[in-house]
Amino acid sequence: MIVDRQGRRFRNLRISLTAACNYACTYCVPDGKRLVAAQDELSAEAMVRGVAYLIEAAGIERLRITGGEPLVSPKLEHFLRGVSRLGLQDIGLTSNGQLLSRKLPLLLECGLKRINVSLDTLDPVAFKRIARGGDLPTVQQGLAEARAAGLKIKINMVPLRGQNHEQVLPMLDYCLENGFELRFIELMRMGHLAREGASFQQQFYGMPELLEKVAEHHEFVQAPAPLDATALRYEIPGRGFFGVIANESVPFCRTCSRLRLSSTGWLHGCLSSSNRHYVGDLLDKPRHQALPALQRLLVRALADKQEVAFAGGVTVMKIIGG
Repeated sequence: MIVDRQGRRFRNLRISLTAACNYACTYCVPDGKRLVAAQDELSAEAMVRGVAYLIEAAGIERLRITGGEPLVSPKLEHFLRGVSRLGLQDIGLTSNGQLLSRKLPLLLECGLKRINVSLDTLDPVAFKRIARGGDLPTVQQGLAEARAAGLKIKINMVPLRGQNHEQVLPMLDYCLENGFELRFIELMRMGHLAREGASFQQQFYGMPELLEKVAEHHEFVQAPAPLDATALRYEIPGRGFFGVIANESVPFCRTCSRLRLSSTGWLHGCLSSSNRHYVGDLLDKPRHQALPALQRLLVRALADKQEVAFAGGVTVMKIIGG
C-alpha cells in the first residue's frame, strides 16, 4: 500500500472510458465543439487490465466510470462486464443521461446499483444554452426509468451565476420529489477557466450563497459523510438529502483518495497538478513486470496531490472526466 505523509492513499479510481461526448457544456468546452474519441485511446481489454493492476498495486476499492460521456463509447459493455468480475466494493457511473434509457438494460444486467447524472437546469432553453447538445425531456425520461428500475441516483448540478443559479431551488425540489440526491458542484478552475480568471469569477456561485438560497425554503442539518468524501452532506428532515462539493469554499485536499486514469492511458493524481504519468505501455505487460513499474508511478502520482487546497489546473476536465 502506498501512503503519503498525510496518511492519504488511493482508494477511489475514476476512469475516463472515452473523451468523446455528445454535449459541449460551457464550463467544460470553451469553443462549443463536441468531443470525439482520440485515435490512441486504450482498448476495453487494456482498461480492464489497468483496473485490475491498480487494485493490486494501489489498493483501489471503488470505481467510477466517466468520460467524456461513457454511454457513447462502444467499449462500455466489454469494460463493464470485465470490471464487474474484479471484486470491487462499488462501481458507479457518471453520465449526462442522454442515452440512459437506451443503455439502462445493459447497466442493470452488469449489476450497476447507482449512477450520477449531470443536469444543470430544468429550463429547456437554459439546458440547450449550457449543454449545447441533447434535450431535457429525454434525460428526464431516462431518470424516471432508472428510478423505476431501482437504481440509486444522484444529480450533479454546477450552479453558474447568470446562467442557471436561479434554478438552485427548482432543482432541489425536483430531486426531493423524485428521490434523487442533488449534488451542487462549485465551478472549478480547470482548463480554460484556469486561464480566464475573470470568466471564472463572473460565473462562480459558491457554497455560502447556495446554502443561503436553500435556507429560504428549507430547514436542513449537516449529515454524516465518509472521511474522504468530496461532498458536505445535508439532510432536510422528512424530505431527503443534498450535498455541496465545495472545492473552492471548503477544500478537501487533505483527505483526497482519488486517482484518475484517462482514456489514453495517463494517470492523474491531482486535478490541480499538470503532472501526469503514462501507464498505457505497462498494460500490455505481464503482471510481474507491470506492477513494480506501476507502483513507482503511483508514488509520484500521490506526491502530486495538493497539501491543503485546490489551486486550479490547466488540464481540461473533458479529458479526465472530473
